[in-house]
Amino acid sequence: MSNVLVISGHPNLNESYTNTVILESLQQGLDSVEVRRLDSLYPDYQIDVAAEQQALLKADVVVLQFPFYWYSMPALLKKYLDDVFSYNFAYGSKGDKLKGKDLILSFTIGGPEESYDPLGYNHFTVEQFMYPLQQTAYLAGMVYHKPVYSHRMVYIPGVYNTQEDVESRARDHADALMTQITTITGSADNQIQKFVANWFAEFDKLPEENAFFTGFLADDVTITMPEGTFIGHEGFRDWYAIARATFKPGCDHQVEQVEVKPQGDTQANLYQVELRIRLQAKSFEDSALKGESVNLLVNETWSVSLDEGKVTIHDYLVEPVNID
Repeated sequence: MSNVLVISGHPNLNESYTNTVILESLQQGLDSVEVRRLDSLYPDYQIDVAAEQQALLKADVVVLQFPFYWYSMPALLKKYLDDVFSYNFAYGSKGDKLKGKDLILSFTIGGPEESYDPLGYNHFTVEQFMYPLQQTAYLAGMVYHKPVYSHRMVYIPGVYNTQEDVESRARDHADALMTQITTITGSADNQIQKFVANWFAEFDKLPEENAFFTGFLADDVTITMPEGTFIGHEGFRDWYAIARATFKPGCDHQVEQVEVKPQGDTQANLYQVELRIRLQAKSFEDSALKGESVNLLVNETWSVSLDEGKVTIHDYLVEPVNID
């Protein structure tokens, strides 16, 4: 079961007719969800960074829930991001703590849909206003999903909307959000993408022990590398010894593309995974690379099976990309 963490960024949730309904619906409709109300936890805006980072570490799916303020987010939520998504936690040479976690932006918009158009009152689309947060997710290595948002979510008595209307839209919004969460956590594509992120995050460390990797390899796995073809767990260990003798720990495998394709009958849970990976690494002086730094782009093709959430790799092909 996936752990869902909802960060409520409304600065005064008790006055909201919509965000409160959304949060209550999530708590009633999801089995494993934690809601952290920033307005009640930090009315003085002094964020407990350690507590918030610990909550993020336990989460599989992170939802930022907020009202759309001035084409962005409330100041309280912005301060949360500034403080909690810190160097060597969310980004930086050791900042891989959020890598592979799903991020969903869920927000309420007061204005009508037609105003968010190049010819409309606000000139830009809602998705364009979200680009900074989308890039934040990419920098942190998170999996960014299409945001969930609803228009006409402000109630001004006697002026704009009715309380019944905005609360009804809030319930519809919560249903759409829960559907997206369920789809994300249950899809084979998402499970495999998370595995890919974790696989390369571990490879970056180049640990001496290799049991993490062999635990996800079929006994008769075929591994085809530029160095040659290696068969089974012993073959992987032989290749891994070459890698550890060549590259210094602290590599950076950047996953630039991932495409998951079912192979044959989807009930067989067999998939082909096509990846574009960029490796940036430093080599040892006594290796074949003689201490040179590497910036290498490769295509990888995996054949994997998925059984109750566990990925097993059966074929692993790596081909360098030749760039003229």
